[in-house]
Amino acid sequence: MDLVSKYNIPAPRYTSYPTVPYWENNLSEEAWFKYVKESFTINNKNGISLYIHLPFCESLCTYCACNTRITVNHRVEMPYINALIKEWHLYLAQFENIPLIKEIHLGGGTPTFFSAENLAYLLSSIISTCNISESADFSFEGHPGNTTELHLQTLYNLGFRRVSFGVQDFDHKVQETINRYQTFEEVKVVMQKARDIGYRSINIDLVYGLPFQTVDTIRSTIEKIVDLKPERIAFYSYAHVPWLKPGQRKYTEKELPVSSEKRKLYETGKEIFLAAGYIDIGMDHFSLGDDELLTAFKKGRLYRNFMGYTTSDTKLLIGLGASAISDTWSAFSQNIKTVEEYQQSIENGKLPISKGHALSNKDMLIRQHILNFMCRHESDFNSTFCDQMLLDKTMGRLSELINDQLISIDRNKVSLSENGKFFLRNICLAFDERYWNKTPDKNIFSTTA
Repeated sequence: MDLVSKYNIPAPRYTSYPTVPYWENNLSEEAWFKYVKESFTINNKNGISLYIHLPFCESLCTYCACNTRITVNHRVEMPYINALIKEWHLYLAQFENIPLIKEIHLGGGTPTFFSAENLAYLLSSIISTCNISESADFSFEGHPGNTTELHLQTLYNLGFRRVSFGVQDFDHKVQETINRYQTFEEVKVVMQKARDIGYRSINIDLVYGLPFQTVDTIRSTIEKIVDLKPERIAFYSYAHVPWLKPGQRKYTEKELPVSSEKRKLYETGKEIFLAAGYIDIGMDHFSLGDDELLTAFKKGRLYRNFMGYTTSDTKLLIGLGASAISDTWSAFSQNIKTVEEYQQSIENGKLPISKGHALSNKDMLIRQHILNFMCRHESDFNSTFCDQMLLDKTMGRLSELINDQLISIDRNKVSLSENGKFFLRNICLAFDERYWNKTPDKNIFSTTA
């Protein structure tokens, strides 16, 4: 059996540990605020991160697994923005002093669904309550079809210097199937506008494994993108989870590339990226030599949280908005997913937490090792009793990975091989104690390949 088929199993993407299905939901609002206060006291001097979830889209991209609300009614903008601001003030009331903001990321949904004027109002209302770090990193996600020059200029004036455009694929048949349309010309124009304004880093999101993709079609898409030289490219594996996202039932598994074909799509893309000067950071991300993401990777400063890979290891992340996730390092919480319920909770003066988890000492130990694998492709298991117990307990699962030359172990250091990067989720899974203590009896994760 080839390795792709062998390891093509459901597994988390490890933006957190424990992963959300294994949260114990053991946090009251009072307990959550206690963790927030403690983390703020420790970490505010170095800066904290804000993630703002803007869930609205005018049409449903059927491949998408994000929490979205489909509407063409833009009157939803201001009520939602006012709820976001009120939620932020619930957190401000817990802080002992003025927060220092190191990162802001606008995600969705489609942040550029909102008018530039309304985004300016939202962000100005938040930024005016904070101090901004000299090394602040502000970024947003934009749809190439509706991100205007006014959006770009307005956000630039507020301190944003990075933008990520979702492209996914240029092939007409693929676009028609996933209901996601943008032309190469639209992408080229909006990227040039961003560069003319002064954005220093542009990311392009591409997806492999979509229905009707072939090596030839994906090669055509990627060659067009690398000609534009975005500083970063995220080359995501399509997550087929129709039991969670019914929109994916527009097509069937028969129209998706099988695992061996999907691996060829990835290898085709990787080959083109490397030939064009991009460096493989791991877990779907490629970066040009002078980009800050690659610099952070080379210096061992790369970090990963619910916003994905980041250059700042801020230990306090506040998530605002429906379904947004917050992280104090020792605890997680996720907001209510439904927009109306979220807004009602805020109107009642109540933090809209739907679930949470306080990490045990063992959770935090495993979390750090998984973070090391994700960001540095290796982790040292020192001589402490807990580390040795974890490594010994995991050794049975690691032996197969060693035999397949995906990892090596030398003096308690576990390192990924070059081929092991493709199987990063499988390697992290070997250390996921909560998963192995209670393996799921139904589909909750997408497959790794």
